[in-house]
Amino acid sequence: MKPAETKTTNKEFENEKVPDKALKKWTHFLGMYAGEHAAGTEFIIGPLFLTTGVSAFDLLAGLLIGNLLAVLSWRFLTAEIAVKYRFTLYHHLEKITGAKLVKLYNIANGVLFCFLAGAMITVSATAVGIPFNMEMPQLKDTLPNGIIWVLVVLILGLLFSLIAANGFATVSKAANYMAPFIILAFVICGFVALNQLDVGSFIDFWAIWGKGSTPFPGQIKYTFWHVCFWSWFANAAMHIGMSDLSVFRYAETPSAGWATAVGMYIGHYIAWIAAALLYAVYIQSPEAQAFLAKGAAPSVAPGPLAYNAIGVFGILAVVLAGWTTANPTIYRAGLAFQTLFPKRSTFWVTMVAGGVATTAGLFPAFAMKLLDFVSLYGFILSPVGAIIVFQHFFGKRFNIPDYLEFPLDKGFNWNVLWAWTLSIVVFYGISVQLDLFLSFLTLPTWISCGLIYLLFSKFLNKLSSLKNKSTTDG
Repeated sequence: MKPAETKTTNKEFENEKVPDKALKKWTHFLGMYAGEHAAGTEFIIGPLFLTTGVSAFDLLAGLLIGNLLAVLSWRFLTAEIAVKYRFTLYHHLEKITGAKLVKLYNIANGVLFCFLAGAMITVSATAVGIPFNMEMPQLKDTLPNGIIWVLVVLILGLLFSLIAANGFATVSKAANYMAPFIILAFVICGFVALNQLDVGSFIDFWAIWGKGSTPFPGQIKYTFWHVCFWSWFANAAMHIGMSDLSVFRYAETPSAGWATAVGMYIGHYIAWIAAALLYAVYIQSPEAQAFLAKGAAPSVAPGPLAYNAIGVFGILAVVLAGWTTANPTIYRAGLAFQTLFPKRSTFWVTMVAGGVATTAGLFPAFAMKLLDFVSLYGFILSPVGAIIVFQHFFGKRFNIPDYLEFPLDKGFNWNVLWAWTLSIVVFYGISVQLDLFLSFLTLPTWISCGLIYLLFSKFLNKLSSLKNKSTTDG
């Protein structure tokens, strides 16, 4: 047997369809999405909602509707297309956009995923640093605040990267093992916080948020629509942006897309609310009140919040929660970078992605401004997913070539570049000029990108046909 033939245990099928023998049952996705979305970032997103002064109705109803829309996006767009073609996002795009343009996208995609994973490493670091009496980052901090912080982040980043570099099977296995433990921790934290807040009825619970409050310094006021659209597009790059083609290509049927509901309603609903309750307890403390009295925002460090509620169990929960979220994010970033270095092993390319994520984790700003960052990265990346969706559903109607059957023979599909660039520039400009919440414009940007791609492709293909006909007639 040749040496190359022995390498089967870590084969990731980056540039080919996933074969039937490698398909995973729906339970693999259940555990993976439960672990990824009942995770470290939930410990910080919940408190950040409170800093926006959101009301009880707006938070609960907004999360309910927004997360449902996210699940539907995964099930009927991402999983449907992933199971039909079984390509990674990057291989899929390469056939449509050309090899050169897809590299530009992959750089943006990989780097932004690394920044997101870095925020998750930051979250776990706030828990690991507790026994060392580490100074916690504040809401407005951007730079590392000490040598202990740097060492903790570097060690965690190495561990997280090693898990991700061992491939999809290892990532999903880690999530399956840890998800029940993390979910239990969130539930316990929520009940402990309710007890500390002297909540004895639903009316008492409702009164915690009531009609909302004045946003903390540097934050904007959130309404129902802010919460709904933000929660829908918190993972825009994964569902309407099609990044999770790389995950669901392993699914036996598109119904595996429903597994995302576990992540959305246990993680993005129960966990966010539980974490917000922890922060509600902290806000009442003398330390937090002292910050507010000075016109400053209290710290939003997840580690101490969980530790104050459930002790060492809370520290472990935050660390493992960050781990299970950073793993698939670094894995996705590694696949993006793999297309730039096809001759390099997936393991080492993923380790490089982990190194970038760890470096980002040193800077607390990515975690402390997570609401804004998540909106921005979804806004930038998701429109490219519209190219795949509109090609899949409307390509034949617009007489656009089936690039998956006959890949683009040029290195650059200008129709894609113009559609992506124009949609982002126009709608980001609208956001700045009118001071509009960026998540409100993610869907219009996505739809515009798909429409511009179809119209440009149809028009240029028609011109090309007329030119060829004229040449032939001549």
